[in-house]
Amino acid sequence: MVLLTNIMLSVIVTSTPLLLAATGELVVEKAGVLNLGVEGMMLVGAICGFAVALKTGSPTIGVLGGMIGGALFSLLFSVLALSFLAAQVPAGLVLTIFGSGLSALIGAAYVGISIERLPHLAIPGLSDIPIIGPILFGEDILVYISFVAVVGVSLVLRYTHVGLVLRAVGDSADAGHALGYDVIGIRYLATLFGGAMAGLAGAYMSLAYNTSWSENMTAGRGWIALALVVFSTWRPFWLIAGAYLFGSIMYMSFFLQGFGIAIPSQFVSALPYIATVVVLVIISSNKARIRMSAPACLGKPFHATS
Repeated sequence: MVLLTNIMLSVIVTSTPLLLAATGELVVEKAGVLNLGVEGMMLVGAICGFAVALKTGSPTIGVLGGMIGGALFSLLFSVLALSFLAAQVPAGLVLTIFGSGLSALIGAAYVGISIERLPHLAIPGLSDIPIIGPILFGEDILVYISFVAVVGVSLVLRYTHVGLVLRAVGDSADAGHALGYDVIGIRYLATLFGGAMAGLAGAYMSLAYNTSWSENMTAGRGWIALALVVFSTWRPFWLIAGAYLFGSIMYMSFFLQGFGIAIPSQFVSALPYIATVVVLVIISSNKARIRMSAPACLGKPFHATS
């Protein structure tokens, strides 16, 4: 029972940053913007969150610092892709490369320093229930926020005027503009939200997954988050299944190494990314489903003529 509980807790910790980052990116793509800079925003959020937590002595304030850092960094992409109409794919790649270098530069002064871990909840009586207690009632607040974010995004997109406008802009920017909506402004706000969620995911990496900073600590999780949006076919609740599927695969790669199974370490480390490629190939084979699910204006620049 103890082993089972530890495995499930480890899967939750591994899956949470994927779910947070993918939720933000789904909103960005629903608005018709393809931001491939999730990895860079996560890294900036991780170092900002760690630095703020270290300076203030509060991991909670560090979480806010990570969100703000990720959101502000996403503005670089917005200016390039939305204001200057740069191609969105290379603009996102620039964001990732720049975020990797910037976070390494800032984080050089913080290598080898440990801080207090983001506190876990402890509900008397409920947290002590075997297996279920630690999993449902003993996690840190960001685990619960990841589920609340998915539910909130789903409800907003499906049942609110804000969600209707966001989806309309993603499916037909020209029609949205003709109806009087500020397409660029809406896409700026969606990108800011995606940056804040990626920064939150990065802060989770440095404040809950680890309690220290290390260069490139996200280790490609931003790319997996991007793949999760396609895996979910742009449906919020499917992000949960995808995040925990890939989180389980990532944890199992470490689990196999811990048991001394004779598998090359390079293959074990690459296993989550191999699984990501395989899943994407399978999903992409159904082109009709992708066309029906993806926002029609995804990745297409928009320029208001009047």
